[in-house]
Amino acid sequence: MSELSRTPLHSWHVAHGAKMVPFAGWDMPVQYSGILEEHQHTRTKASVFDICHMGEFKLRGAKARNALSRIVTHNLATLGPRRCRYGFLLNEDGGVIDDCIVYCMADDDYMLVVNGARVDTDFAWIKSHLPADMFFENISEMTAKIDLQGPESCRVLNEATGEDWSFLTYFSFKRGEFDGDPMVVSRTGYTGELGYELYLREDKARALWELLLQNPLVKPAGLGARDTLRLEMGMALYGQDLDEAHTPAEAGMASFLKSEADYIGKAKAFDVRESLIPLVLEGRRAARHDDPVLLPSGEAVGRVTSGSFAPSLGHAVALAYVDARHAQGTDFLVGKGAKPLAATRGTLPFYTQGTARVKL
Repeated sequence: MSELSRTPLHSWHVAHGAKMVPFAGWDMPVQYSGILEEHQHTRTKASVFDICHMGEFKLRGAKARNALSRIVTHNLATLGPRRCRYGFLLNEDGGVIDDCIVYCMADDDYMLVVNGARVDTDFAWIKSHLPADMFFENISEMTAKIDLQGPESCRVLNEATGEDWSFLTYFSFKRGEFDGDPMVVSRTGYTGELGYELYLREDKARALWELLLQNPLVKPAGLGARDTLRLEMGMALYGQDLDEAHTPAEAGMASFLKSEADYIGKAKAFDVRESLIPLVLEGRRAARHDDPVLLPSGEAVGRVTSGSFAPSLGHAVALAYVDARHAQGTDFLVGKGAKPLAATRGTLPFYTQGTARVKL
């Protein structure tokens, strides 16, 4: 087994009693004070998350937009400078190689943010489909990423930086500075709350992290709370809800396939054999990844991809791939053994009170 990678904040996590776990090849904090407490703190105040394991690429040069438009599903024709957009890298069969965010830094100048476990795969795939003279660089090792999330996050960021960031709208960004070096601040996130993703030099990450934590409104949160927060919003996790065996349309994300370009996998991106559906369970007992999904008759029709107790709702929720013929059903059973859990088809997001799109 290869040694786990460490983020620039690893020693801080260990010194402050975080429970560390392997994740995507990294040694990452899953919790500090506890998942439930960190979840609720993010929903009501503000939390910081170490997301330095994510990958970042730079792409620029003449006709970079045209070249990238043939590789990603993002509609780059309508993506102007200082805006970012969510979408996918697809294989020829329409399966999801990765989900990613593309930042338009300027005309024909982009930054791509990809999942940590897919950095090498994504970089090789994109590079193999770019013109040989196109500038394309993996800047992941030199780039840190800190997420500040929660309804108080704008106030916290303003006080920490001495600037007013309230002008940023959802999925917009601005270049700024921290400690004399460049920093990109984007109003995005993975929790459903008002929040910001902060990109800066890896050797400046600890100073920014500790500065944000000086505010009494802020606490650190780990991967455990990040997972329950995103699941309450119905946000997909690569490797569980998204993979190369399923298309974006099967994952319920056909709305992110608006590009008119002839991108790789477009011909099959809308194919649907299974559908990712939201399931609501009555009690606290949660379904687990790969639990079977059954009809009331006992017939197996799918499997759970993500499941957890939802702290903001008081009951468990799940996402599951179900045979498309049965995806519009309302009643299901989940789990193995003599006492599977009763589940009903829900709607997304499960949690509807998020502040991510609030106008400041």
